[in-house]
Amino acid sequence: MSLPTLKRIVRFYRGQRVDYRPWPLVLEKKRVARSALWLLLLCLGLLLIATPPHPIAATDLTQAVQSALDDAQQQYGFSGATAAYALPDGPVGMVATGVADIEAGTPMTVRSRMLAASIGKTFVGATAIALAQEGFLDLDAPISQWLSDRPWFSRLPNHDDITLRQLLNHSSGLPDHVHLDSFAAAVSRRWQEPGNPFPPESLIEFVLDQPPLFPAGEGWAYTDTGYIVAGLAIEAATGRRYYDELQARFLKPLGLTLTSPSDRRFLAGLAAGYMAIDTPFGLPHKTTTAAGVMAWHPGFEWTGGGLISNSRDLARWGAALFGERAMSGPYLDELLKAVSISPNTNDIQYGNGVGIYRTSAPFMVMVAGYPDTVPASVIIQIMTLPLRFKSILISALSMTPHP
Repeated sequence: MSLPTLKRIVRFYRGQRVDYRPWPLVLEKKRVARSALWLLLLCLGLLLIATPPHPIAATDLTQAVQSALDDAQQQYGFSGATAAYALPDGPVGMVATGVADIEAGTPMTVRSRMLAASIGKTFVGATAIALAQEGFLDLDAPISQWLSDRPWFSRLPNHDDITLRQLLNHSSGLPDHVHLDSFAAAVSRRWQEPGNPFPPESLIEFVLDQPPLFPAGEGWAYTDTGYIVAGLAIEAATGRRYYDELQARFLKPLGLTLTSPSDRRFLAGLAAGYMAIDTPFGLPHKTTTAAGVMAWHPGFEWTGGGLISNSRDLARWGAALFGERAMSGPYLDELLKAVSISPNTNDIQYGNGVGIYRTSAPFMVMVAGYPDTVPASVIIQIMTLPLRFKSILISALSMTPHP
């Protein structure tokens, strides 16, 4: 991977404005950590990817990763982190450093958990693909097939034209409620409510009657709103809760015992996160009020993310998903069927919940997550492909930045 390419990826994930004119949307992500920390995350993942796929002593690799993570924590001063890797022949290793709660002095452990944020989108994409294989969904069918009876549907931008696949690859043209001033103002007023103040359909209300960013299928714009709509389509097609589908299809069969819905305030094993004082959502500096207790209800992320997990589970999930072991039948081509995020290059693409970087051989898949309303933890997965030659290597790193 060239240095200019690495710099582009760093800019994409650290929150700088990436302007791909003449597309009608400027991709913009919030800055949630110092640029040095973003580079650290990427370099740690790339270090693991560079590990040769031939047999290697697991203890030696684990010690090397532990040393690198400890050194990074000392150099950059972030509160704590966990890291995990899954090797081509199956072994999974995990390490931790720092603390899970500064004030309490609670150490970060290999079982510490964090909100997985947008990595949850990989589960939504996989669930949709599994349902399509079974005939419950058609990824290329208009979403009106499942949602046209909702009272708000005719007010949804591009409602007549959007397909489920376009929701999953962010080419629907829907605005993103997370980045609207009206949503930030609503969160700042209501975050102290004991229950979830924003059920899924109330999130969609923030974009109703707005002009689309572009005609469906003719551009690219990252939008959590699209994934909320996708979640509603999944539930309408199956008649079951999305989380029930997820538990039955992936979490239980794959033994992802440290991954669960973030649909309540108490989340056992949750590491505390720390945020800037002046967030647009008016949220408190520390994300927890007691061990494992969120200061606000995290449930309104839902299918935009909606999970709590840890590095070990995410490394195992990546190994299963991209190793074609997550569900029956061939599905990887469908998962990686992608659109470019820029009309000028195919180097960076987005598939069904995954970012794809076709800049080296083998090419790289990266999934990065931080809750837009909880910019206090960072989780990154990095995978190498082609998988069919069994050269897959997965790394995952979860971090709580310095307060």
